[in-house]
Amino acid sequence: MPTNTANLSDQGFTATAPGKSNIRWFVCFLLFLATTINYMDRSVLSLIEPLLHLPFMGWIPGLDAAHQIHYDLNYGRIVICFQIAYAIGFLFAGRVIDKLGTKTGYALAILIWGCASISHSLVASVIGFCIARVFLGLGESGNFPAAIKAVTEWFPSDERALANGLFNSGTNASFFIAPILIAAVTAKWGWHAAFICTGSMGLIWCVIWLIFPYNRLRRGATLTQAALEPVTKDKPVYSVLVRHRGFWAFCIAKGFTDPIWWFYLFYLPKFLNDKYGMGLDQAKYPLIIIYTAATIGSIAGGWLSGFRMKHGATVNAGRKFALLVTALCVLPIMFVPHMHVLFPNNAWPAIGLFCLATAAHQGWSANIFATPTDMFPSTSVSTVVGLGGAAGAAGGAFFTWLVSHFFSLHPLIIFTLAAFAYVVSLAIFQVLVPRLGAPQPAPEVA
Repeated sequence: MPTNTANLSDQGFTATAPGKSNIRWFVCFLLFLATTINYMDRSVLSLIEPLLHLPFMGWIPGLDAAHQIHYDLNYGRIVICFQIAYAIGFLFAGRVIDKLGTKTGYALAILIWGCASISHSLVASVIGFCIARVFLGLGESGNFPAAIKAVTEWFPSDERALANGLFNSGTNASFFIAPILIAAVTAKWGWHAAFICTGSMGLIWCVIWLIFPYNRLRRGATLTQAALEPVTKDKPVYSVLVRHRGFWAFCIAKGFTDPIWWFYLFYLPKFLNDKYGMGLDQAKYPLIIIYTAATIGSIAGGWLSGFRMKHGATVNAGRKFALLVTALCVLPIMFVPHMHVLFPNNAWPAIGLFCLATAAHQGWSANIFATPTDMFPSTSVSTVVGLGGAAGAAGGAFFTWLVSHFFSLHPLIIFTLAAFAYVVSLAIFQVLVPRLGAPQPAPEVA
């Protein structure tokens, strides 16, 4: 296997590493585990939501779920606190990771969010939950900037969407594992133990990550990344970004589509409980099916663009074809409210539409996450991903506000917005970035 010497300017050292080492798949596996833990930590709240019908949360015994206004607003405030903190964390998390390097930055992020997750077990008020969610959001904001940077450092451009899809499938694997795990833990020890369980997993991962010799084995820069280096070299990064149309295209796409995933994450168990009377034990199998479909979509969407690129398509054609296919597959989600009318005692038609929508979203994410690596050098990728994530979290907070006020009585509005967010985002992306890829494309070599 050939080797090369790469100047890793963002980490301040020079390393000799394989140009395309198979160790990259082990790194991808570690990213997958971290993302799985990340989403387990943030999703515990939604999974134990039926257990939070308590006086301190504003729940009034005797009222039906559709009219628990104070509870809905309190639950929405807790979710929004996480999203706002997540957005604020993104503003600096990406830049911190670009400065510290992937290994150190990632370890710091998961240490913070693991401890924050455990702290949820100590609270017994809405304010306490809000404070714990703030620290969880700040820590978790480092996951995707670090993971995308790692993919840039270990994978060539025609494999990055697939690698993104593989590690991003951890967001779905969390829902394959979490419903069963959280149901068992809460049944035996109560809802407090659920946060201790998932938070501890993050701390264990942190130890493994610190032991792994990431910096010593990292591959060198490719010609594609070398061609992109002048984009930000010796220039103030933020001043370059605000003048780069690709930066705004990425941020707008994240701002429009991330909120839809937040909606599924925080309100899908509540939807199944309110509309079909499913508690955590009954909803865990539908959730497993939905997020298994999302896992398939994540990997398939990432594979699709790489497949086209390996068979002659340009980066622009490969990425945008996959984005178009996934955007169109989301559209049927607008019919979910009608499924409850047509099949009031059968949740499976609605579940089928959720399967298609979540699979399409994850396929979309695998490719949209790859676009910064097509436009910016690795030394600024985390910064771009972080700022795009901030836009997504801010959009998520606004969409959560809409959901908390209108979802119970006007679900059609919410699902229609969810259906068209992707098509609109892609149209804007095409206007801003008609040609995606390096200014002077060069083949990937060791």
